[in-house]
Amino acid sequence: MGQGALMEPTLQPSRAGADARFVSVVVPVVERADDLTELYRSFSAALDGQGEEYEFVFVFDGGFAPPAELLALSQQRESVRLLRFARTFGETAALRLGIERSRGDVILTLPAYFQVTPEGVITLLAALNDENDLVVANRWPRIDSWLNRVQSVAFNRMIAGVTDRPFHDIACGVRVMRRSVAEGLPLYGDLHRFIPALALREGYRVAEVAVPQHPGNARTRLYGPGVYARRLLDLAAFFFLAKFTEKPLRFFGLVGSGFFAAGAITSLVLLVSRLQGQGIANRPLLLLAVLLLALGVQLLGLGLVGEIIVHLRAPHRRAYRVRERTNSGGPGPHPTGSGPD
Repeated sequence: MGQGALMEPTLQPSRAGADARFVSVVVPVVERADDLTELYRSFSAALDGQGEEYEFVFVFDGGFAPPAELLALSQQRESVRLLRFARTFGETAALRLGIERSRGDVILTLPAYFQVTPEGVITLLAALNDENDLVVANRWPRIDSWLNRVQSVAFNRMIAGVTDRPFHDIACGVRVMRRSVAEGLPLYGDLHRFIPALALREGYRVAEVAVPQHPGNARTRLYGPGVYARRLLDLAAFFFLAKFTEKPLRFFGLVGSGFFAAGAITSLVLLVSRLQGQGIANRPLLLLAVLLLALGVQLLGLGLVGEIIVHLRAPHRRAYRVRERTNSGGPGPHPTGSGPD
């Protein structure tokens, strides 16, 4: 599988009663990390204060090794589990592995550094009720620099143009969700930043709850041009997935038609010039017209190929999710997962 488990207990979580829940805290250690032992102690103390049953699953990317203190802690406590990739795979892969290896019916994701106060996760857990399937933290009030806030506002406004509802802090790594939600999301690449939006797209009920920002999260974050370029590409990929996965011809057809129309108009202008006796053989505009026409035809053809692929996959894929069944031949009403309907 490409990753090695430093510790993998086989004991199943105990339940205090029929309504008891078990919280799996998944911590991907990818780009940067604070004191992970302190992180564990702070958040576990908050969970202990509410009487929650929990486990911590730390997933280390290839460039990170578990600190000695945390490794010793994992050997003493069954509630601390450590996994490590054989090489660098990224945060999305770390989240997927942590979710797969976790045992709780509630998944709490935390970054490897303090983003919110430990008491804030209790507020999120309380908001995960019958009305919500996923709850994402909104760090408020913001105590970090104006530059961080400008970047956050810009990113969230761009996301708002794609999703059905706006988010104030969609990139925050502190989220609480049901296991069915975590296992049903199509996570790959760098789509971990869009988990709340992906959940909305899949038909889950998503809430955003304001929680206090941790003072350690207040330092200014300024990245290189490559990081911002990759995030724009991720945003473009999410835009395409959210809008045109089921209808690729609408995207490629629209863009291709624009290129084809521009090429046709340019060709018509050149034709009129030629009929008026002007030479067009050496004009760069002729090459541009031919290029636009060819590009438009290629994009239209690509959209048609995409439609064929979607059509062939349609019998084996469900593009919808049923929330309730009533009088459907079984016990109901009850929420459904990813099974056929």
